[in-house]
Amino acid sequence: MRRKLIAGNWKMNGLTADGLTLARDLAGRAAAEPPVAELVVCPPATLLMSVAEALAGSIIALGGQDCHNELAGAHTGDIAAPMLRDVGCSYVILGHSERRAEHHESDALVRAKTIVARKAGLAVILCIGETAEQRDAGQTLAVVARQLDGSLPRGLGAAELVIAYEPVWAIGTGRTPTPADVAEVHAHIRAELQRRVRDPAAVRILYGGSVKPANARALLAAGDVDGALVGGASLVAADFWAIAKAAG
Repeated sequence: MRRKLIAGNWKMNGLTADGLTLARDLAGRAAAEPPVAELVVCPPATLLMSVAEALAGSIIALGGQDCHNELAGAHTGDIAAPMLRDVGCSYVILGHSERRAEHHESDALVRAKTIVARKAGLAVILCIGETAEQRDAGQTLAVVARQLDGSLPRGLGAAELVIAYEPVWAIGTGRTPTPADVAEVHAHIRAELQRRVRDPAAVRILYGGSVKPANARALLAAGDVDGALVGGASLVAADFWAIAKAAG
């Protein structure tokens, strides 16, 4: 049985005091009431070391929000996968729609980053999802299949990979697909994984896109939904914790 995973993507939010307060709050809640789900938080790079210290000894894992597609080199302003590993990260988010749109990241680049992240020992949370225009045109299933095909190196397994389905039109908008719609896409992703990973039945598929305490339980109960990638609600300890509790 796949253990649910709740991942918090803090995005470009938080100064040191904010990150420490949030991380300490979550660590305290986890110690007092260990959740059924696995938890990971992904702060901006400037907070990774501080949050790592605040979570030391906690069951909450640490993740990065992106990495370069090379292990090291002359790449001003970028962060390498071994650097993330060095500060205590065990996960990294790759291919998020905001990276694909704002930084014009292609499937091929996401695939190269995934390869490098695995070389550094990081588990990858690989994001895929359609735009509103693609959804309205009935292209959702074709889009996620194409993104998987281009972004996912062959041969990864459940310990190395998590897929996050994030419909672009739902991220930060307050709009969400129905649980039935989510289940349909997740089932399609599961089928597409059959020829792309070693143990497709064991790979976790998260849903992301305006996940909140009010809708978390219904979304997490949908078929083939193994957790959530949470954006804005992960910045409020009580909200993130309510979502974690909804997972079990």
